[in-house]
Parts: sequence; structure tokens; C-alpha cells
Amino acid sequence: MVMDDSAAAMETAGSATDRAATELTVGIVGLGLIGGSLGLDLRRRGYRVLGVSRKAVTCDRAVERGAADEASIELSSLAPADVIILCTPLNVLGKTVEQLRPHLNPETVLTDVGSVKAPIVEEIEPLWPNFVGGHPMAGTTEQGIDAALLDLFQDRPYVLTPTEKTPAGAVERVQELAIALGSKTYICPPDEHDRAVAWISHLPVMVSTSLFQACRREETPAVRKLAQQLASSGFRDTSRVGGGNPELGLLMARYNRDALLASLASYRDSLGQVISLIESEDWDGVEATLRQGAEERPLFL
Repeated sequence: MVMDDSAAAMETAGSATDRAATELTVGIVGLGLIGGSLGLDLRRRGYRVLGVSRKAVTCDRAVERGAADEASIELSSLAPADVIILCTPLNVLGKTVEQLRPHLNPETVLTDVGSVKAPIVEEIEPLWPNFVGGHPMAGTTEQGIDAALLDLFQDRPYVLTPTEKTPAGAVERVQELAIALGSKTYICPPDEHDRAVAWISHLPVMVSTSLFQACRREETPAVRKLAQQLASSGFRDTSRVGGGNPELGLLMARYNRDALLASLASYRDSLGQVISLIESEDWDGVEATLRQGAEERPLFL
């Protein structure tokens, strides 16, 4: 995995981005939290943004909030776009590209924001050669255009997953947009991306939601109610990602099944080791495990 974070590269790319912002039109399909936030940031940086949503009311709200210069329910409205960012659910990305194709210039660059890359790249690359798999790693548990935020992607990872077939110019163009957002850009193969996010994104979602399921098994209603009343920052931080959009969690599991299963199996083994230590009253072992966690946590943050 390669990160472009040198000062010289950022300065050069930043200058190129300033020039490109006055010339490029960016299309966004899907004006929810991510699509709306992209629109807010890109317009503020001088890009012309054309939005598409299934609902006219969302289009109107996107223009009202400043997330798009123009917005429509018709994909054909994106014909002038130089780059189109697909912010739809994973399971409709391929269908969306097929519907877009008749309206696009062959030079138009497509990219997406999905949290799984290998199956998406495999599906879309044959449909559109100028496709660059992308994953801006930012978000909240809120949904919809009214949840869109300025600077959502500032200092956050933005992963690009080109293949040997991906045109270098297409990668550069999407990377320019990511840098304009203030993101830290990473480039890696699609399968390595999926294995990495299985550990630090998809596994935590499943662990978090399993925590809720475990708490529900408390047999005494009064104790369960008390636990709900006493839950504070520790429980909030541990459970946050399990309280997000269920559709996104389902698609993570469906499209990144193998990598997620591998991470879940490893987590199950680790949890079993902790259970064994406590059952055997191996307090030194428990302390060593906790100490190791405290020491390694900064490596992931």
C-alpha cells in the first residue's frame, strides 16, 4: 500500500488541483451523506457539481444546501461531467454504470465510494475502462442530504484501487479530487483493500452489533434496564458503528464475505483466549493481554 504524503507531491498536486477546479465538472450520483458532503466540499473548492438523485425533493434540497450547482433525477444530465462519483449502494453500482454509459463521453472518468472494492472493480472495469475504484473513509451514522457536512474528508484516508488495466490519467484525476478534499491518498490493489477494511471497518460493525445482541440476553429486566441507563462513553464508543445503517452493514457482509469471515474467525479465537484466561484465573495473562492492547492501539489510530 502506497501513501502520497510528501510535501512536494502535495504542493504539486495542489497546484494542479487549483487549475483543474476551474475547468472540471464533477457529477455525483446519490446525494446522501457522502455524495452531499463531496458536493459541498468540491463546490467550495471551485468545481462545478452536477448531482443526480432518485427523488426530486432531494435534488432541490442539494441545490438549496449548496451541494450541487444543478441536480436532476435524470442520469442524462451528467453528460457534461468530466468525472462522475458513484455514491449509490454497492448492489446497484453496476446497473447504474450500464444506465450511464449511453450518455457519457468516452474520456469521462468514473469512480465510486464503496467500502468493498474487488467485486466492484471486477464488475465495472469491463463496462467502463476509465473506472477507478475509490473509498473515502469517512462518515457518520446519519443519513440523507441534510446529514452532509463540510470537511468530512479532511485528513481522512481516501483509497484508490486501480488495476493493471486502469489508465494512469484516470487515477491522477481522481487523486486530484481526493487531495482537493484534504484527504490522505492511498493506492493499493482491490483485494488488499478489502482484507484491510475487513479488520478495521467491517469486523467492528459485526462485533458492535453482536454486543447489542449479547446485552439483550440479560434475563432480569431490571438489570437490563439499569445497564441501559448506566451506559456512557465507553459503551457509546464501543457500540457506535453497530448503530449505523443496517443496509450498509449487510452489503459489507455480502460483498466482502470471505475477508470478513476470516477476520471474524480470528476475533472469535482471540475472544476465546480471553475467556480461557479468566476461567483459569490467569490474571497475569489477562493483564498482559490488556497491556498489549493498550500498546498496539496507537498503531491503528
